[in-house]
Amino acid sequence: MAHRTRRRIPEATVARLPIYLRILTEQFDDGVTGMSSDQLAELAGVNAAKVRKDLSYLGSYGTRGVGYEVEFLVYQIRRELGLTHDWPVVIVGAGNLGQALAGYNGFGDRGFPVGGIVDVDDAKVGSVVGGVRVRHLSEIGPVVKARNISIGVIATPGSAAQDAADALVDAGVTSILNFAPTVINVPHGISVGKVDLAVELQILAYHEQRRTNAAQGSSLVSVPRETHRGASA
Repeated sequence: MAHRTRRRIPEATVARLPIYLRILTEQFDDGVTGMSSDQLAELAGVNAAKVRKDLSYLGSYGTRGVGYEVEFLVYQIRRELGLTHDWPVVIVGAGNLGQALAGYNGFGDRGFPVGGIVDVDDAKVGSVVGGVRVRHLSEIGPVVKARNISIGVIATPGSAAQDAADALVDAGVTSILNFAPTVINVPHGISVGKVDLAVELQILAYHEQRRTNAAQGSSLVSVPRETHRGASA
């Protein structure tokens, strides 16, 4: 019998699944066993129709008047995201950012244990960061192979990011999370995610500036009209 072909999940939906997973996991830990799409939507900051559409890609449609079984939905999302087993990662760069990432227990708790850290600085090579010994970048191949690593994290300065990406690809890594403030070029078929903290701060600054402008505009509107007439006389 032929297997039914699963629908490809849109990238926008994939981006929301981790948000749903975090919320559902927190709710389950608090003893919640069932949730409606309206409740999940409110906590996720989206509309209920979008939640129902997103979850339909998992084959989960809920029950009218009951909603979704939280524990099973957590399992479905974890399965879809490939979180039913660990994905060890290798970090390139043992500077301040790399050390912070390696020391963050949240990665391991969520299925992404640090399987290796590499750097080109001989002063850092041999040190232990987050329980992992730093090795030289030239040894990244054996590190990746020994731990069967497919995900790499770039935590280098921007000037070294491309060399780091090249080394990761040559070692066999097929997915890269780039924290460096620059664009990297990779071969077709390599997945790249980018985290630019400066860009995120600039976006927040935009929203703060809008609030400031709106507040200033409100104060100008509140000035009595007689004042303007007196000034122009």
